[in-house]
Amino acid sequence: MSGQAGIVVVGASLAGLRGAEALRLGGYEGPLTLVGDEPHRPYDRPPLSKHVLAGELAADATALPQRVPLRACWRLGSAATGLDRRAKTVRLADGSSVAYDKLLVATGARARKWPGEGAGLGGVFTIRGRDEAAALRAALARASGRVLIVGGGLIGCEAASCCRALGLPVTLVDPNATPLARALGTFVGGTLAARMRAAGVDLRPGTQVRALEGEDGQVCRARLADGATIAVGLVIAALGAVRDTDWLAMSGLKADIGGLTCDGACRAITRTGEPDPDIFAAGDVARWPNPLYGGRLVAVEHWGNAVEQAAHAARNMLNPDDPLPYAHLPAFWSSQFGLNIKMVGLADGADSVAIVQGSRAAGRFLAVYGRDGRSIAALSFDEARWLPAYAERIAVGAAFPPIRGATDQPAVETRAPGFPPPRPIPTDRGRMPEAAHA
Repeated sequence: MSGQAGIVVVGASLAGLRGAEALRLGGYEGPLTLVGDEPHRPYDRPPLSKHVLAGELAADATALPQRVPLRACWRLGSAATGLDRRAKTVRLADGSSVAYDKLLVATGARARKWPGEGAGLGGVFTIRGRDEAAALRAALARASGRVLIVGGGLIGCEAASCCRALGLPVTLVDPNATPLARALGTFVGGTLAARMRAAGVDLRPGTQVRALEGEDGQVCRARLADGATIAVGLVIAALGAVRDTDWLAMSGLKADIGGLTCDGACRAITRTGEPDPDIFAAGDVARWPNPLYGGRLVAVEHWGNAVEQAAHAARNMLNPDDPLPYAHLPAFWSSQFGLNIKMVGLADGADSVAIVQGSRAAGRFLAVYGRDGRSIAALSFDEARWLPAYAERIAVGAAFPPIRGATDQPAVETRAPGFPPPRPIPTDRGRMPEAAHA
C-alpha cells in the first residue's frame, strides 16, 4: 500500500461500517474514506420492515452505533458510478473521483421495483432504505383501503404482519404455493400460511399480479393472472433484491445482479478468473465459495454475515501475505404473526426435512433440513432452545438428522421439503450461480 490514497470503502452500510471499524481495530492508521449513495450515516435495516412500519420506531432512530473512532472522510449522498482499476479510482455521481490503494466493496443490494404495468403510479412502495420505510410508514398511517403485498418472501411476510397489527386489510399475492417457499419449502411454509390466514391475511398463492391500475395517478386496482381483480389503496412490492453492482459494469470484475464474485479470501475476481489483490467485498453484494456448502457460490443477505465477512475482509486486506478463507454458517431471524422464527444454514437444495422438536400442529417446532444424508440447515418456530446444538452439527456436516433421542423429542417426522423449481436469474453471461435470499 502506498499510504497516499489509503483505503476506500464503497457502501455506507452495516458491512461498510463494520469493515472500517475492523481496519482501525486491526491497526490501520492511514487515510480512510467511506462512500455512500444515501445522505445518512450507516443504519440498521432489519427494523425497517418490522418496528418502523409498525410505528414503534422512527426511521431516523435506526442509526448504527460506531464502536471505535474511525477518523474517516465521509462522502455521503453521491453514489459510486464507475471503477477504474488501472487508475485505482472510484467515480462518483457528483463528477468527482476518489483514489484508493485498497478498496472494500460493501454496496449491498437494492429493492427490486415493480416491473410491470402501473409502475409509475402513486401508492406503490418498496422497503429497503430508510427513506423508503419512512414514506411507507406515513402512507400506512393514513391508509384506509386494502394493502396489496406482491411477494411472499421474508420482507413481504413481515410487512403483512405489520399491516394486520395496524388493523389494515391485507392481500398477499405470491406465485409459490406457500409463503417463504423458496427459503423454507412448502412443507414448513404451509404452517406459516395457516398462521397468516388465521391473522386475517387474504393469501393468494399460485398466482401473480399482471398489472396495477390507477385513477388520478394513484393505484386503485390490481389484476391477477388468474383473472381476479382486487381493489387496493396501497401496494408494497416485495420482489426480492438486486445486488448493487451496476457501477462495476466496466471494471473488468466478475459482477452482475447476483453479486460481485470473490475468492475464499473475499478478494474480488476479475473476468479472467484471477483475484484483484487490492479489491475486497463483504456483505449482501459479495458472492463467495462457502466451504461449509462444498464451495458453492453463495450471496447471503443476512445481518450476521455482513458483520463477520466485513471483519474477515478487513483482516485479509491488512495481511495480504497470509489470507484466510472465509467460512460462515448463515443465520437469520424474523418476528411475524406472533412467531419468533430463527434459522441457521441454507435450506435450498435440501431433499428432506424432519420435525425433531415440537409439532407443526401446535405451531411450535424445530425442523432440520438434509441433503444427501447430511444436515444443512435448521429452523425454529418458537422452539429455539435446541437450535445452537443443531447449528454446531450443521457446521461440521453431521448426518441427517444429527440428534436422536433428545429430551422431549417426538417421533421424528421426515418429509420432502417441497421447494419450488429454481428460478433462472439473468446476468451479463446468461445465468447466475445459486444465491441465498432467505
